Amino acid sequence: MLAALAIALGLCLTRGHASIILSPVISATTIISNTPPVDASQPVAEAFISFAIEFGHFPDYAGNRSTPNTFSNTLLDNIADITGTKPYIRVGGTSADEAVYNVSLESSVHRPQQPTLDIPTFPTDMKYIEIGNTFFEGYNNFLGSKFSHGFNLGLAGISVRGWESLLKTIPVACQALEGKLLYWEYGNEPDLYSNPSNRGKIRNNGWDDEEYVNQWLNGTRQIKATLDQACSTTDTADTGYLGPSFWSPDDSALTASGTWQAGLNADNNVKLFSFHNYIASESDPSVSLQGTLMNHSVTMASIAKNLQGYDFLQSTGPPLVITETNSLYDTGLAGVSNVFGAALWTLDYSLWCASQNITRIHMQQGNDFLYDSWQAIDTPKAAKGTRPPYYGNIAAAASIGNYTSKVKIANFPLGSDTDVAYAAYVNDMLVRITVINMQAFDSCNGQLVRPAKTYQFTVPRTSSTKVGVRRLLADGSDSTSGISFDGFSYEYDLQEGMPVLLSNITRGETLPIIDGVATVRLMDSSAAILDFL
Repeated sequence: MLAALAIALGLCLTRGHASIILSPVISATTIISNTPPVDASQPVAEAFISFAIEFGHFPDYAGNRSTPNTFSNTLLDNIADITGTKPYIRVGGTSADEAVYNVSLESSVHRPQQPTLDIPTFPTDMKYIEIGNTFFEGYNNFLGSKFSHGFNLGLAGISVRGWESLLKTIPVACQALEGKLLYWEYGNEPDLYSNPSNRGKIRNNGWDDEEYVNQWLNGTRQIKATLDQACSTTDTADTGYLGPSFWSPDDSALTASGTWQAGLNADNNVKLFSFHNYIASESDPSVSLQGTLMNHSVTMASIAKNLQGYDFLQSTGPPLVITETNSLYDTGLAGVSNVFGAALWTLDYSLWCASQNITRIHMQQGNDFLYDSWQAIDTPKAAKGTRPPYYGNIAAAASIGNYTSKVKIANFPLGSDTDVAYAAYVNDMLVRITVINMQAFDSCNGQLVRPAKTYQFTVPRTSSTKVGVRRLLADGSDSTSGISFDGFSYEYDLQEGMPVLLSNITRGETLPIIDGVATVRLMDSSAAILDFL
């Protein structure tokens, strides 16, 4: 009875990093080049590690003028302290296509009791939310961040109220975002608009590349005209777009290549070519922590779809970004998206995207989403706090380092879906290696022995005789608490998200380089960064 209750609460009856470690399994020695290999990335772009916040939840994550959410800001600042640039925030998502501006609304967001709009000639009612003026105050609360703001194509393309709301929103948004705007966005996942399984069908069966581009051009040109009139003196007037913000490159009613050929960029205002990416659906019965997230081949295959969908542009188009992404879509799965294994996945996923020249990734966040890096407020379902994936964000930031150093990332295959290594190069010289052991270890299974692997890297650096070690640790891949990176915790309950050095975690570890070989042992379900000293 007690054991069943503990598991239900995400707790274990025996815990502790001091598990006995089995004799190590020696992996084959991997040769790490001293200079970037030919398949290394270009320099990682500014604010590569960024976030997306569901539009209707943005006021909770950011707060308003009188009550800013300092917890969210602290977590963003932690990443900026490592990378030199605060994460950029994409404010959008499904609810951006449901948002109607109400100038008299006193609250930031209002969800009507019967949240549908009756749209004549359309086969289904369209859900909607209302946003008020205080919604836009949140754009002032993350000092140093840049934002993209999602305008509502979902409603504006099919209803008078939606179009009128768009016109009224533009001046308010551009004034709120002066000095902070990255790009605009017009529509979220329009390739799913005619799909009845997505939020309700909001376009008819004739929805195709040409019709989408017609509505896109009509809307973006009206936005430009309104910006020129209402905000001509601000730096938001001539800013471009993220687009097309598709769910999938070519698997839906619209295709990336088809919309581009139909004139999506006729006005040369698509500045970043954006796709979304999730590894799998939380409702897929085949999903598991080991088989889906803690599996490098699955991550590679998922990103390959985005890269293939972008291939038609080659070097002629705008840079590729993933503006909404996380582990399992439909907000994640308990025991998979919200545990330490998801932090290891976040680290691997981030570095793989960087190594593949994806310009930026925006990890999706929202109230009570199980894959969240943090829960921004207390709700009936979840307490405010830092979640395991955030530690993956921190470790990825540390693996990359300061963006101004023009770091390049290269993946070095280790011959296994659960063993992954990346090298970081600054000024075309090797500076660090990140190693991830994604073999799942369940801390709740009563096992007193925790396996480990030893990794050996041949490193032809004559100037370094040792490496410093920074470890990403938890009791197991199933852990939801007790997580640390380099001995630090970022829990809300300690100092509201500020880094707190833990007294029970070893840090400052160094290992010798012997005969040009660096050797490190990693417990299953852990990661380490080796810094050349």
